[in-house]
Amino acid sequence: MSNIGNRPIVFTNSVKVLVNKNEVKVIGPRGELSLFVKHVSIIVENQHIIVRLLHKKKLYKRYHGLYRSLINNMIIGVMDGFQKTLILHGLGYRVTLKENELAFSIGFSHIIYKKVPPGLTVIVSNQNKKIQILGINKEKVGLFASQLRIIRPPEPYLGKGIRYADELIIKKQGKTSAK
Repeated sequence: MSNIGNRPIVFTNSVKVLVNKNEVKVIGPRGELSLFVKHVSIIVENQHIIVRLLHKKKLYKRYHGLYRSLINNMIIGVMDGFQKTLILHGLGYRVTLKENELAFSIGFSHIIYKKVPPGLTVIVSNQNKKIQILGINKEKVGLFASQLRIIRPPEPYLGKGIRYADELIIKKQGKTSAK
């Protein structure tokens, strides 16, 4: 049995959890999310969710903790939401948001355009150097943040590029003239 999978998920009265055979639907103040599950059963009883394995085979044990974590992230998402913050670090680097499309000017000879996926909110602040990605689905928020970061990842010598706000860039020393 999984240690994470054995923990019950506790939720408040503002969240409504519906289980219909293999589908779990979570409705909250920020929206609703649904998830199809297999090889587990979901039990909802008085503000607690318990995830149980249907089969005791070793092959299916991996789903126990996975589905418990996914359902827990759904509940957190519809209650509070998720956020990732990216910072553009470099001279002349900036981003603008126009009609659900981000335009990056980050040292290339052309401007790079990236469309914001549905269900996500993007806020550009701090003199067009800071991007906040907000949403209720943790997977979509993280995926879009990583897609933006991969456009220009931070380079190891000066640290210029797009990075997460809490990311620590370890800089290399560079060449020295040794005799």
